[in-house]
Amino acid sequence: MRFRLRHQLPIFAVSAVMGLTSSVLGQPATPPARQPDPADSGDKPAPPPHTILNADEVPIDLGTALKLAGVENPELLLARQRVTEAVAWRQLAAAQILPNLNAGGNYNLHRGPLQQAKGNILNVNRDSLYYGLGTYAVGAGTVNIPGLNYNLNIGDAWFNYLSTRQRAEAAAAMADGVRNDVLLRVCLAYLELLRADCRRAIATQNRDDAVELARVTAAFAETGQGRKADADRAQVELQLRTALLTQTEADTLSATARLCQLLNLDPSTRLKPVEGWVVPASLVPDPTPLADLLAVAMMQRPELAARRAEVRAALYNLSQAKVLPFSPTLILGFSAASFGGGSNLISNPPGYVGGNGQLMTGPRFGDFNNRTDFDVMVFWTLRNLGVGNVAMIRAARSRARQSHYQELEMLNLVRMQVAESRALVQAGIPQMEVAEKAVKAGHEAFSQDLTRIKGGQGLPLEAVDSMRLLARSRFEYLNTIINYNQAHFKLWVALGSPPADMLARPIPTSLVPQPTGEMLPGPRVFSMPQTVPVP
Repeated sequence: MRFRLRHQLPIFAVSAVMGLTSSVLGQPATPPARQPDPADSGDKPAPPPHTILNADEVPIDLGTALKLAGVENPELLLARQRVTEAVAWRQLAAAQILPNLNAGGNYNLHRGPLQQAKGNILNVNRDSLYYGLGTYAVGAGTVNIPGLNYNLNIGDAWFNYLSTRQRAEAAAAMADGVRNDVLLRVCLAYLELLRADCRRAIATQNRDDAVELARVTAAFAETGQGRKADADRAQVELQLRTALLTQTEADTLSATARLCQLLNLDPSTRLKPVEGWVVPASLVPDPTPLADLLAVAMMQRPELAARRAEVRAALYNLSQAKVLPFSPTLILGFSAASFGGGSNLISNPPGYVGGNGQLMTGPRFGDFNNRTDFDVMVFWTLRNLGVGNVAMIRAARSRARQSHYQELEMLNLVRMQVAESRALVQAGIPQMEVAEKAVKAGHEAFSQDLTRIKGGQGLPLEAVDSMRLLARSRFEYLNTIINYNQAHFKLWVALGSPPADMLARPIPTSLVPQPTGEMLPGPRVFSMPQTVPVP
């Protein structure tokens, strides 16, 4: 994974996470030679604060998070199933050109009187059996359920196939949009986890500074060289920094839970980003005119493609409603089977008149022979005397207009997202430069104030104020880098491209723990590919 870095800014990203330690911004100025003072006493350091974080943590990087989201996220799986359903409906619409195949048989039994066509009443006990291609053959009529049955309205079937094909394209485009949205949320959630982890590191550095300041002011207050009020003020600041450190730990757990939700993982698992720092990442070339970005988004955004497909489907439905009164319905039926039977009038004398004019008798149940039926029907339909067709046309025209308005609504949303993300990207670089200068100046000011206090030349109140400004500038510096990266991801997705793993920068191999074992099959408590290091 790699980020395409566009600007090699003089931003000490490692120090932004670790609090801009003296190894980057330089050691504090060496104070002039002076007599030993209480600040140099060897007091024991303050004990570390209580932590709410679980010691067990699982390392994860952005590439692994994206891969897990593509496999485990329920929203993506649901979108893919909708595509499968839409494709199945399209296949069903295309299969309407094929006839239905019916095979079976029926047995008919009658006891009692029947009326002939000329009005005679006959007391008949008859039976018949039909078996083969088709079924429900009774008496002298045709086979009611043909073996090969073709019942199709030509215009309705054709436009229904065209509309289902557009719906399949719309479902595929919507699945791409859901994928982009889910992967974007995974990227943002991962960056929020990285922000929370870095804020905790900065909060630890700020607390260490507060511990040192509290130790110095307390030592001067105990020897009478400083005021107790200054020591109390420094102690209050230390307690606030301790509380803030606990809050950053809670933010880390919250960010972990949100990322686990997107990855369909157990929220009790504590995820730890592999990166030990944050750096600015550029995904979209700059400078790129806003008009060009909007043109790219209108061509590539899958949501717009889905809306266009829905518009075409609605227009096909409108054409279908208009053509329906003039489109014939074709019914074809073909049956071939064996048919036989008999009655008491045939088996009992005088029997029936045969082809030679002689009276003959036949079996009570028999005379089975092959039988073939072929039927063709064509008709046109006006639904509800044409009133129903007019209502269908009006409803289809309204749906076509609705789909067009939805396309315009999505177009405005896409243009807004591109413009907003580009504005955040453009504002990110100046903000990072200002935040970098603020961190440098704050670190230098705090170092000088702390040195002056130890030399008995400054006031503790000045050092407390400098420490607050330094702590604030550290957090602000981290936030500007994270916000800049998030803005680039939002702009990249707003242009219609998914945040694939190729967009992330590589993690140094020295920072990736080596796996200590393989994941064996079994109940999934923490779903993770085998390529992820096992802590």
